[in-house]
Amino acid sequence: MHGLYAILDSSYIPAGDLTSYCQTVLEAGCRVIQYRDKQATEAEYLVNAEKLHTLCRQYNAHFIVNDHLSIAATLECGVHLGGDDVKIKQARDTLGPNAIVGASCYNRIELAEQAKQQGATYIAFGAFFSSPTKPQAVVAASSIISTAKPLGLPIVAIGGITPDNGAQLVAAGADMLAVISDLWQAEDISARAKQYQSLYTP
Repeated sequence: MHGLYAILDSSYIPAGDLTSYCQTVLEAGCRVIQYRDKQATEAEYLVNAEKLHTLCRQYNAHFIVNDHLSIAATLECGVHLGGDDVKIKQARDTLGPNAIVGASCYNRIELAEQAKQQGATYIAFGAFFSSPTKPQAVVAASSIISTAKPLGLPIVAIGGITPDNGAQLVAAGADMLAVISDLWQAEDISARAKQYQSLYTP
């Protein structure tokens, strides 16, 4: 797990365009996709997630659903969990040893330590910068990335990230940059995705 972590957020993507937007960033080299939709019904979410999962398989990319453990179990894909979602251990027990289980740790190293103990695949910190998606999000300092490195899990940075400020997070040790608004609101989504991927090219 490395590079751009693209979050397909229904708030930024026109209805019916999820798969085409997803394919655009997959063709640009992105290999980690998360689907987030707070408005869809469970049935609608499942239909969309199934299409996206099928597409990600074609590109050998990781597909992760946000919050929906039951759908992750149905599709045999990954899940990302926040502080108010089901416990990491429950997700690991449900999905098995090889599934991707991600954990939001905000600005708290103790949450990352707990996530590792419970079987998380990766840990996510943020928001590192002000974000239009979550304007009230807690603020994380870039130093938390180096603090978390000894845990040995891939680290995702999120929150108001752009190619410019993302470079310093990559330099600090972030394995992935999770991006929403800066990616989907770009005039050229493919070019922007490639910008993020290039941050990880030696």
